[in-house]
Amino acid sequence: MRDRKILLIVGGGVAAYKTLELPRRLQERGVATSAVLTEAAQAFVTPLSMGALTGAPVHTELLSLTAETEMGHIELSRSADLLVVAPATADLMAKMAHGLANDLASTLLLATDKPVLIAPAMNVRMWEHPATQRNLKTLRGDGIAVIGPEEGSMACGEYGPGRMAEPSQLLEAIMAALSDHAAAGRSAARPLAGRRAVITSGPTHEPIDPVRYIANRSSGRQGVAIAEALADLGAEVLFVTGPAEAARPRGAARILAVETAREMREATLGLIDGETAPPDLAIFAAAVADWRVAAAAGSKIKKQRSGAPPTLQMAENPDILKEVSQLPAARRPRLVIGFAAETDDLLENARAKRARKGCDWLVANDVSAASGVMGGAMNEVVLLTET
Repeated sequence: MRDRKILLIVGGGVAAYKTLELPRRLQERGVATSAVLTEAAQAFVTPLSMGALTGAPVHTELLSLTAETEMGHIELSRSADLLVVAPATADLMAKMAHGLANDLASTLLLATDKPVLIAPAMNVRMWEHPATQRNLKTLRGDGIAVIGPEEGSMACGEYGPGRMAEPSQLLEAIMAALSDHAAAGRSAARPLAGRRAVITSGPTHEPIDPVRYIANRSSGRQGVAIAEALADLGAEVLFVTGPAEAARPRGAARILAVETAREMREATLGLIDGETAPPDLAIFAAAVADWRVAAAAGSKIKKQRSGAPPTLQMAENPDILKEVSQLPAARRPRLVIGFAAETDDLLENARAKRARKGCDWLVANDVSAASGVMGGAMNEVVLLTET
């Protein structure tokens, strides 16, 4: 990564403060950073603080007489290996999508011939507005890479998708974009470009009371690995994860964190039905709990003096794979892939599950104790298809 250069364009939003961490961490990896602050960004981050961290002049004005004698804004847009927009506000995304160039940031983004990575950040209502979603679709179609936004609490007091990706995630995405592999991928055909994939991953936690839950040993590594592979091939990855050890795949367009099976169902169907057309691909790698406590206790269940264990009434969780597999053709993803974790009679049980659920393919995992797969880092699978 030595001698690589980043142009960091900071938009006007509370999340701008997160960008101050990037120059130092990039410098540790041999990557130099130049910065551009929009007028609004300067309300949150000063040119002095950003300049001290980048070790380079910070640019704020489009028409600088010194720089413009040599068409400085054109040179600035093309001297970097990658342009990073963080936070990418709704206003900046709109300007990029419609080709506007009325300030330094938007002019640089229109004049560049280098790859661009954006990290959206805005109020949840702004993010979910049809205009923003149209702009997002346009930008992706133009080849702009997108990371986030994340779901969580916001400075405005609301909760939902709209939080900018954390610096560690953004750093990882930047390094991936600069890698030789990513550079080769940009110049070669990306066979899944323009395709959308919904992936579920990790375990679910089903509450017994406020301090106990039913869970399994899924680490989420398998789902993350699949998501990253699809993103590398050009797919737009929509990732739904339970509370897993590995929960944040590089390159995912959107990550939704859930806890229970019912929450996973709601998030998954929301992604499938939330677009004008269903996703091209749905992969159900999550180890969803088959059962939950029918009525979780509102307070901690105490030990009985008699020593008798509590009696828990169980209820069946929704079968997300089966429900999506059997959706009407107009709503169903073109390819639905399920997973089977079996300790005995792997192929027999897997074939029966594929027929029972109605999915197109099924990935069979041997998770018996001897395999060391469940919660582990290595795996071998059997892929079952119709033929």
